[in-house]
Amino acid sequence: MTRSDAALIAGLPASSWRKSSFSGPDGNCVECAALPDTTVAVRNSNHPEDGALIFTRAELAAWIRGCSAGEFDDLM
Repeated sequence: MTRSDAALIAGLPASSWRKSSFSGPDGNCVECAALPDTTVAVRNSNHPEDGALIFTRAELAAWIRGCSAGEFDDLM
């Protein structure tokens, strides 16, 4: 994450972050937010101070398609 990415994330209101309805009370919570530069930030909602990973929309879409196709099932 660059300084400009950190500034974009720090400037987001809490309402910008979205968490999956599949997140449970056990701390398995990932949330994402659309950034003004059209990228997407992904972070652990329990530790937002640790920063976020920044993806282009195309990168995130490719990863989601891979998850939907079962390409990462061995990691769960």
